[in-house]
Amino acid sequence: MPWQDVLAAATRVETLRSTGGIPPFLAGEFEQASGFAVRPDGTALVFDRRRHRVYAIDAARTAVTPLVEIGYEAGRLLRPTSFDVADTGDFIVADAPGRQPRVSVFQAAGKVLNTFTVAASESPRVIVDNLVLNGIGAARYTGTTVLLNQPERGVLVSEYSVTGAVQREFGQLRRTGLEHDAEVHLAFNTAVPVPARDGGVYVVFLAGQPAFRKYSAAGVLEFERTIQGREIDPLVLQMPTQWPRRQVDDVTYPVVPSMVRTAAVDRQGRLWVAMSTSHIYVFDEDGERVRTLQLFGAGVVQPSSLWFARDGRLLVTPGLYEFAPPNG
Repeated sequence: MPWQDVLAAATRVETLRSTGGIPPFLAGEFEQASGFAVRPDGTALVFDRRRHRVYAIDAARTAVTPLVEIGYEAGRLLRPTSFDVADTGDFIVADAPGRQPRVSVFQAAGKVLNTFTVAASESPRVIVDNLVLNGIGAARYTGTTVLLNQPERGVLVSEYSVTGAVQREFGQLRRTGLEHDAEVHLAFNTAVPVPARDGGVYVVFLAGQPAFRKYSAAGVLEFERTIQGREIDPLVLQMPTQWPRRQVDDVTYPVVPSMVRTAAVDRQGRLWVAMSTSHIYVFDEDGERVRTLQLFGAGVVQPSSLWFARDGRLLVTPGLYEFAPPNG
């Protein structure tokens, strides 16, 4: 595609309309569907954050079955924040029973493989809708390891084995100009670590100046890109310089709104970043923006999760919609 056409596509807002999804009579079974994926056999997996459960929906889309139940013990969920699914259908859920962060790794059929606690702060950092996230709230699963954002450890990414051993840590914290305010500085370094097609990792910052970084498979910084666009100009221009504080239980924290809602990599290796405006910016493997999109189901969709199936279909919550991504 000529560069002029690429530039035009990047600046033009395209519309993607849902091509399917979970039927409404089944979608209505969930209180807060916050993750949606499919197993190789066609069974759908749905993470319901409010019910502290993971469900399976049969390939014929006729019935919902609880797969992982609520509970404190290993193999169950309590106060879950994130959910991610590998190509095999195996999945992880991060939760925090007793305010102790942990990660559980499950086989596709729901059997727990391992649960390990994480030496991480459970203190909230960034507000996405009504959900308060910290670094473990954006855990990602490569199929063999778990990626966590842990700026409180002085790094952007910590990679864990499924047994809970730290394999490596990489990524210097970005400068924010707010190093004197440790909580806001950490909030501005809270990010989604997204596995890249080449074995590297994208780090997409959730708050502060919109930006992302690409690290190689060896953990070396390849590039950093500032995210810009007319659609998000009002967000950037209105970014606060002071942050009110909120107390929940015995924890007081600054209220830092998100600029980014979630992110994922498609089957062509492109990075999709869902902004807080409901727009999605799509970047090629060189970090250049090539698409600007909005998703439509019953109305405009503001994604809380994005997941790409093996055949390229995009699965989105809320709404449990499916989309056919554009080519090129």
